[in-house]
Amino acid sequence: MNGKDRRTTELGLILLGLVIIGAAYTLAGLGSRASLPADVVPFLVMIVVLVLIAHLAVRRLAPNADGIILPVVALLNGLGYVFIARIDQDLAVRQAGWTAAGVVAFVATLALVRRVKSLADYGYTLLFLGLGLLLLPLLPVIGKTINGARIWIGVGPFSVQPAEFAKIALILFFATYLVTNRELLGLTNWRVGPLHLPAPKFLAPVLLAWGVALLIMVVQTDLGSALLFFVLFLSMLWIATERLIYPVVGGLLFGVGATLAWTQLGHVQDRVAAWLNPWDLADGSGFQIVQGTYALAWGGIGGQGLGRGYGIQGLGKAFVATDSIFVIIGEELGIFGSTAVLAAFLLIAGAGFRIAMRADDPYHKLLAAGLTVSLSFQAFVILGGLLRVLPLTGITLPFLSYGGSSLIANYVLVALLLRTSDEVSTRAEGTARGGRVRVGTNV
Repeated sequence: MNGKDRRTTELGLILLGLVIIGAAYTLAGLGSRASLPADVVPFLVMIVVLVLIAHLAVRRLAPNADGIILPVVALLNGLGYVFIARIDQDLAVRQAGWTAAGVVAFVATLALVRRVKSLADYGYTLLFLGLGLLLLPLLPVIGKTINGARIWIGVGPFSVQPAEFAKIALILFFATYLVTNRELLGLTNWRVGPLHLPAPKFLAPVLLAWGVALLIMVVQTDLGSALLFFVLFLSMLWIATERLIYPVVGGLLFGVGATLAWTQLGHVQDRVAAWLNPWDLADGSGFQIVQGTYALAWGGIGGQGLGRGYGIQGLGKAFVATDSIFVIIGEELGIFGSTAVLAAFLLIAGAGFRIAMRADDPYHKLLAAGLTVSLSFQAFVILGGLLRVLPLTGITLPFLSYGGSSLIANYVLVALLLRTSDEVSTRAEGTARGGRVRVGTNV
């Protein structure tokens, strides 16, 4: 499929998604108020304009990029807005502004980053930027603790979660570092008992990632980000070296750290106890899980209907719109709607990994894989917490949850993934024609 066909497919899927979003917004208004929403026309105009701007930017700036990712992202973003509006109209107004900012960031990223490999020249700058953003909430005055986690900074009237942007900087650094050192990292000439390990100096990155993850867990009380960053690094390390020893050793280190945190830190004990048996803690730390379980049960197969759910009683609206929006979707759309959301994230993951597999350049391969793992695993962590597969954490569900930091950062992430896809496809088509296509520089 050439670039023109991809863009045509993309536009058709976007139009289909807009029909679904408009119908969902209308039905939600009818279900909750028995009348058409007064702002249905302005809402549809806003959604159409923003999505078409993003599409035109891809058509102009990345014509050979994958045609599936943007329509699925737009659909998730639109459905998220529908349910946020269902929960609280004031939050919906703010989310509309964040969506516009996200689309602007998406277009700006495509316009400014014309070759992703040019970012490899700033490897260690991106490392220090990422670590600085990650630790920024620990500073006095600007650091803020919300819902027990110190992962926010105050910027005027707004709260920003810098870890959302730190993950992008660290993914870019990891891709540069691992491409440069993958051969040395693949050597396993140090024997420890039955294990053949790389030299200690090459294990240092794993130990550093382990230490940063523990620091986040201990100081910021942020289990979700700790797990996300650690898994992200180990995944990219495994892909770069093809050495299973890295995820094995890394998993053992994280297990040791998590066990120590569970025995020493009260907030970790509360999360684990609520995960194992929320019913005994239904009036305390298990309240959210118990109420979410009831809501999903009420949803059944087909759901209560848009606008007709009871929601999670007793939680703040902003809290429901961020941490538990998937529960509201499950209650009102049932297993069918919940499965559709899961399928949407699987489509994004499949498209991202397909980009990585098609890439013949190690940097493109690692970057595409890292961006995909970040987005997919973030969704898995929060969904796993709500479904009791994992302890519940406070990270957001990409594109669906309320929150400006997450929305803008994930739009930038998707733009980088599409830029990578465009370069990979351009190179592949050039190779197929027997010519040479220069889309980057050597790392």
